[in-house]
Amino acid sequence: MKKVAVLLSGCGVYDGSEIHEAVFSLLAISQNGLSYQCFAPNKAQLHVVNHVNGEVVEESRNVLEESARIARGDIQDLKSLNLKDFDALVIPGGFGAAKNLNQWAMHGPSGEIDADVKNQIQAFVAANKPILALCMGPTVVAKALENTEYHPKLTVGTVSEESPYDIKGISDGMESIGSVVEMKSIKEFAIDEDLNILSAPCYMMEGSIADVHDNIQMAVKALKSRLA
Repeated sequence: MKKVAVLLSGCGVYDGSEIHEAVFSLLAISQNGLSYQCFAPNKAQLHVVNHVNGEVVEESRNVLEESARIARGDIQDLKSLNLKDFDALVIPGGFGAAKNLNQWAMHGPSGEIDADVKNQIQAFVAANKPILALCMGPTVVAKALENTEYHPKLTVGTVSEESPYDIKGISDGMESIGSVVEMKSIKEFAIDEDLNILSAPCYMMEGSIADVHDNIQMAVKALKSRLA
């Protein structure tokens, strides 16, 4: 059975992994006959957000420990991820991707990226093993491949439909560090055939929970087809 590494960034849309996207990813992986193992960086979150009012609270939480909530405790430190044990990598979105995996949420394309995250993404790309990045996950891939020979084709959505986020600004930022941006709706996903990288907008666009579920399902099915 093909095995997928799933990179989480905490638990909760505003300071960690987007929970719907993370759970739908795990579900789709399983429903498509693949197995998975969750990973996360073992470090402090950038900050903790009260998800009722959106305010930052004076509290410290660990990315790995928070991600374990989604993984039902079955999670490993990202440092232990061995490329040879996995066939693909999936990165759910949420602000945690742009706060704990990289720092896009605060500094845009000039923000830093976690060194272990960068190394793992580069290793998967060099091995031509598929990567699926969801929502803000493509910014993590873009940062990981900045200043390399790779220029990934990625999407965070489209400017032609409603979005709660600055799709143009994020897209321009990704292009400024070497990525090639494609505009895709929540009913679509992008594929970089050469680099074996897939990306889907999910909650970057206005849509229902069912729309996000379907977007992830179609992307994971495409991921599976690349493992045949």
